[in-house]
Amino acid sequence: MFFSTVFIGLQVILATIAVYQFSLSLFGFLKNKSRKRHAPRKSFAVLVAAHNEEQVVGALIDNLKKLDYPKELYDIFVICDNCSDNTADIAREMGVHACVRTNTHLRGKGYAIEWMLKELWAMPRQYDAVVMFDADNLVNPDFLQLMNDDLSEGHQVIQGYLDTKNPADSWVTAAYAITYWYCNRLWQLSRTNLKMSNFLGGTGMCFESKLLKDMGWGATSLVEDLEFSMRCVKRGIYPVLNYDAKVYDEKPVTFRASARQRLRWMQGHFNVARNYFFPLLWASIKERSLVKFDAAIYSFSVYNTLLGLLLTVILWIDMVIPANDVIHSMYSYFPWWLITIVIAATVLQFPAAMMMEKVRSWKMYAHLLTLPFFLITWLPITFYAFFTQNNKTWSHTQHTRVVRIEEVQGK
Repeated sequence: MFFSTVFIGLQVILATIAVYQFSLSLFGFLKNKSRKRHAPRKSFAVLVAAHNEEQVVGALIDNLKKLDYPKELYDIFVICDNCSDNTADIAREMGVHACVRTNTHLRGKGYAIEWMLKELWAMPRQYDAVVMFDADNLVNPDFLQLMNDDLSEGHQVIQGYLDTKNPADSWVTAAYAITYWYCNRLWQLSRTNLKMSNFLGGTGMCFESKLLKDMGWGATSLVEDLEFSMRCVKRGIYPVLNYDAKVYDEKPVTFRASARQRLRWMQGHFNVARNYFFPLLWASIKERSLVKFDAAIYSFSVYNTLLGLLLTVILWIDMVIPANDVIHSMYSYFPWWLITIVIAATVLQFPAAMMMEKVRSWKMYAHLLTLPFFLITWLPITFYAFFTQNNKTWSHTQHTRVVRIEEVQGK
């Protein structure tokens, strides 16, 4: 009886969080198209984080040099972090700043950004804002103009719309693309519509320089984007999403590379949850802040996945043991039709998001059949990440898919 009570209690907690997230997602079905435009006046330091990216960095530099924004208002800096290839040479040949960093002890994007910002603040020219990309990215020509608009409206931290540049390469990249469309529409946009904080996605990010100088970067975990998001929310600064500012990210083609990347994300996510969940939860109660409560719940989501896996495994073991069931599930108290409706509503969110995002390819919709396999693999990855969360070793994801922005827009 005791075990069943505890088991059902944990299920109720997970179900409550799921209902909360589902309720928020409903606000992503509406899209406000109104946007106030401003004349270009903000200056930008455009940072490109690169570690041995000679295959792809040239395409991004060429893309950035052709942005629809006054050329005198932005400069491009390629952070050549512990590179052993020709990344720096390519940057110099293409007429942008190649900033070479060599530190084999403090490796990873977070440390590279922190180093670059110190270099930036010491330069003669100062900029109104800093924009960050990864070397494998591509970006729409109006990106800086849209960042200028948001900065002019008083926003200090802005996240662009994250998309993939290679969704059709494999079933893995298709799964990434579908989850990106889903998250952009039903996670990020819903929070925008509710005037809540958005969460940074690691690239396509814009920061007011004054804020960065005041806060410092200080995000050196394996998920520096999530860490900085939580630091901002804790200080009462809420990142916003610019839904029209599109960034295209290269995703791993193979499952092995994908698993390695997601393991790094989950290891870092555990670290962020450990440092920010309770402080944000306490602040949300003390200040009666739904935004900080939402951030606390978001930081805790990695534990939701872990706990869901453990409860499922325990329930299966209890079912297969040839004896009377020791543990009862809360779902045994609900009618089958209600459970069916809940499952259907959850599953249909993915094709609904794709339709709202105007995805036209039938092949992408066909990959909805393989998507569940991708989503299920988050469970063992999260489980392994829990026991290796103290690993601070940054693993590099190789990028070799040379795509031009014209090809992406053409598709």
